[in-house]
Amino acid sequence: MVKLHVIIDGYNLLGVRSRGFSKGSFMTESSRELLIRELSSYHQRKGHAVTVVFDGWRDGFGTEQREFRSGVEVLYSRRGERADQVIQRMAQELGSNCAVVSSDREVAVSCRAAGAFVMGAQEFMGRLTGPGSATQPIPWKKDDEGESRMRRPSEKKGNPRKLPKAMRARRRKLKGF
Repeated sequence: MVKLHVIIDGYNLLGVRSRGFSKGSFMTESSRELLIRELSSYHQRKGHAVTVVFDGWRDGFGTEQREFRSGVEVLYSRRGERADQVIQRMAQELGSNCAVVSSDREVAVSCRAAGAFVMGAQEFMGRLTGPGSATQPIPWKKDDEGESRMRRPSEKKGNPRKLPKAMRARRRKLKGF
């Protein structure tokens, strides 16, 4: 199994976790600490290098602040720079050796162009919180004889039981998570 460098948009992941709570509640120090503990546990289970990036563009320091806690690199962007910019820069440097966790479309497009594997925050949260939610259901339906087969438009040629190439490649990448 190839070990990747997982780069996480911290506030994006916290925002996914706290849906239904008040707007500012996910930005507290205690919620960041809880996330870092969960990421540390994930790092110990999977062995991937993990960097979580938080925004420091409004209240941060003049330089990036880095600290290592329980195997997780915690990075705060410098004042005037958003976490998205830091993530994009890191993805450019690491290329296909990294995976980016963000639901931000601009970040996803930029990181994919750099060769990084991109996963949405909601999808990663499922993998972070529970081992049973690591697989996604395949769209199956019953045909007239009661036999199961995948949904696929009838005009396509090829094996109807086989996933498209892009989906098979994505599944191979997801097995490492």
